[in-house]
Amino acid sequence: MSLRYQINLRILMSSLCILLLGGSIAVWQARDAVGKEVDSSINLAVQLITFGFSQATQAPFNETDWLPKFNSLNQTRHLSIQLKTPSGEIISVAHKNQQTNYQEKPPLWFVALVEGQHPKAEHLITAFGGKQLTLIIQANPLDEITEVWQESIAFFSSLLLLMLFTFLAVNLAFNKALKSIAIIVNGLKIIETGQYLRKLPDFSIQEYDSIAKAINHLAGELNITQQENRALTQHSLEIQEDERQRLSQELHDELGQSLTAIKVMAATAAHKKADIKQATDTIMSVCDHLMTVVRSMMHQLHPLVLTELGLKASLEDLLSHWAIRNPSLKLTLDCPDDDVDALEQKISIQVFRIVQECLTNIVRHARANQAVISLEIMRSSSMEKTLRLCIKDNGQGCDGEKLKSGFGLLGMRERINSLGGQLAVQTEPKQGMSIIASIPLT
Repeated sequence: MSLRYQINLRILMSSLCILLLGGSIAVWQARDAVGKEVDSSINLAVQLITFGFSQATQAPFNETDWLPKFNSLNQTRHLSIQLKTPSGEIISVAHKNQQTNYQEKPPLWFVALVEGQHPKAEHLITAFGGKQLTLIIQANPLDEITEVWQESIAFFSSLLLLMLFTFLAVNLAFNKALKSIAIIVNGLKIIETGQYLRKLPDFSIQEYDSIAKAINHLAGELNITQQENRALTQHSLEIQEDERQRLSQELHDELGQSLTAIKVMAATAAHKKADIKQATDTIMSVCDHLMTVVRSMMHQLHPLVLTELGLKASLEDLLSHWAIRNPSLKLTLDCPDDDVDALEQKISIQVFRIVQECLTNIVRHARANQAVISLEIMRSSSMEKTLRLCIKDNGQGCDGEKLKSGFGLLGMRERINSLGGQLAVQTEPKQGMSIIASIPLT
């Protein structure tokens, strides 16, 4: 359902409610006004007739001449006045307004709603010579109802015109807004296709302009992220190819040569005069070398100690290797919680790789002589657990803007994001660097 349709529908429903409420109030007021007008006319007629006949007792008076004159009064237009003689004869003269043929009579349902109940009124009066007459007054408010009907028609016509004007004004006001919405929707569809450089125009309406600027900022961030992901993917492919090339070279240089030496020693031992002990010793020495090479390659591909002994032992082994190769660098592991060994395998390997990458960067670029790796599980009051990893060195640090161009930090951020965590970097020139990762544990 479109916004325009919803707004028009709500205006229509509100207008209908106003019409129903206004109609009910108008009918109630019309009924009350007609009743008061009729009652007032009856009281006035009774008073005038009583006064007239009281004067008639002192002078000759012909009621058949007096009644038409009285009926011609405008105040008695709602009444049908008759006189009844003692013999039962009815003296009646039609009101001139009652003989008028109205050009527009109200509908019967309106008459039934407004007319109400007006009982016939009878009063005894004394005419000239002590003659007793019965005054019969019957309400006939048709002309008053007709006036009320015409006023109601004018009122509801004005209300309908006002409703149409409201529809027109609202639609004119929303036309520009809906056009802006259409432009924004089309812009989002273009962004959905990956065209992040397409920008939305500026809008004169402040709210839509704020939305457009937010979308343009989002598109810019998506474009930057897309470029970073492409660069990271390309870098990962290059690292993968380099790793394959290195492994292939090691297999050729180490395994190939060692297997060739074993084959030569085996062939030599087949001769009758060969020194069997020397051949077997050589083969055993070559096999020991092969085992060392294979262990080194397996450790580079995946640390077996991580699967066998857990994360804490793996990090201790990793720091031990780096400390042996870099005696000037003091490495400290702060991991008081043994529950880290029970972490999921996907979390453990990612944490291990992040620490491995950080140590590589510290040795290559930081020029630090001390680094501390802290790993602990934080528990909140709501029993939620978070793994917190902090790697801090006292090296030369760097400007935060330069970190955005490095693939190492980008790769670590992607590893943390894949686990639903967050990575923060704190660094200043000559102030060292701190890398803090928070990973939620579910």
